[in-house]
Amino acid sequence: MTPLYIDYPSWLSPFIFPGVKILGFLRWYSLMYVFAFGTAYVIFRKVVKEGALDTKKYKCSEDDVISFFTMGILFLLLGARLMSVFVYDTSGLYREKPWLAFWPFDSNGNFTGLAGMSFHGGVIGGLFGMLLWCIIHKQPVLKWMDVMGIAIPLGYTWGRLGNFLNNGELFGRVTTMPWGMIFPGARRFSASLDWVQDIMAQVGMEASSGLVNLPRHPSQLYEAFFEGIVLFLIVWFLRKKKPFDGFLTGIYLGGYGLFRFFIEYFREPDVDLGYRIVAVEGSPTYLNVSMANLSTGQILCLGMIFVALAIMVAGWRLSKKPEGKKNGK
Repeated sequence: MTPLYIDYPSWLSPFIFPGVKILGFLRWYSLMYVFAFGTAYVIFRKVVKEGALDTKKYKCSEDDVISFFTMGILFLLLGARLMSVFVYDTSGLYREKPWLAFWPFDSNGNFTGLAGMSFHGGVIGGLFGMLLWCIIHKQPVLKWMDVMGIAIPLGYTWGRLGNFLNNGELFGRVTTMPWGMIFPGARRFSASLDWVQDIMAQVGMEASSGLVNLPRHPSQLYEAFFEGIVLFLIVWFLRKKKPFDGFLTGIYLGGYGLFRFFIEYFREPDVDLGYRIVAVEGSPTYLNVSMANLSTGQILCLGMIFVALAIMVAGWRLSKKPEGKKNGK
């Protein structure tokens, strides 16, 4: 029987120059961040050139674009890192030594970079940074956030590709789908277990003694496609059809929350966190036992959808006010 699964490419390395001593610390994951921010900036500038931020009294300048984008990215990185180390990390290390949150070296002095970023933390930090910039510069918050909402998704695609290249981290749950993939860092199971033997038989994996690595959903690629490419195409198509400021921000936040919520059913939650809402006691994280078991990511996605709706309602209500009242007159 032809195997109905894919082996994670053995030639892939998380390092860009594996074996090169001087450049050996450079990782694809870090380079993907450069690609992500670069892609987002190019799209942001293009939308600005289309006149998305211009009004009768204001013409967006290049300096405005750079300062707004820079502040948004800085707060995004800050929020992403803080939520990663204080919410998702369960070792307690950063609570005891919070100054290590931004220390890019391990205990042996080796450069590791800032390993561990939370998307939801990045959203919170980025929104705060953009809000702060708009208040300082007295600019309409929702109008600027709409442009950023167009720019972010395609950049996000690079981030999930970085996860895939980084030893296939953030892999999914066990699957019998023919595109299931054997990830090197996934948990192994005893080949003597009945459910393991059943899955092995379905995917054409030869039975063996000891521990076996079963196929998983390549959830990083699911996210790269739906939360990145598909969501970008949606907001890009709607960018010139938005009925009010804040509409695209809501579409982006709500769309991401919706896509991510359902993809979480295929992605294995962090084992140390497990499920936040448990409908079936004893449910393993590597199998989707119940749709009512909700992970941390799904809870945060529901929050994103709620915030998206609130922003859209606020934007719609503001659009109905006379111009004088919008300006506080």
